[in-house]
Amino acid sequence: MPDRAFVDTNILVYFISNDRKKKLQAWDIIFASEEVVISSQVISEFVSVCFSKKLLKIDEVTSVTNHFLEALSFEPVKESTIKKALQVKKKLLYSFWDSLIVASALENNCSILYSEDMHEGQVIEGKLTIINPFKA
Repeated sequence: MPDRAFVDTNILVYFISNDRKKKLQAWDIIFASEEVVISSQVISEFVSVCFSKKLLKIDEVTSVTNHFLEALSFEPVKESTIKKALQVKKKLLYSFWDSLIVASALENNCSILYSEDMHEGQVIEGKLTIINPFKA
């Protein structure tokens, strides 16, 4: 079975960015496998960033969001995810929001977490490795 990968919000944002190199890297990650997971937090943050930074018009946000929801495995943040995030925060000292990303990745049996906001190469619970795909 191929690795399941979880993507942080910044990967989705780079997918629509004007930075060609990061856009192509995000494209490769998002569409590399059928085993790419996003959470309700990630898609909500993506939409929020699009509006707050005026990256796309509402019809474009709707279209891209629908595309992500159809192409990727969507998992909601549940009560158990929040409880796990609090444990992660206590142990790893990440922000709550980053801890929620980690908890979602762990709950969904992902072995890779793509993010530029966390510690590159860190292995969590012996099974989840954080990879910054944009690190030179």
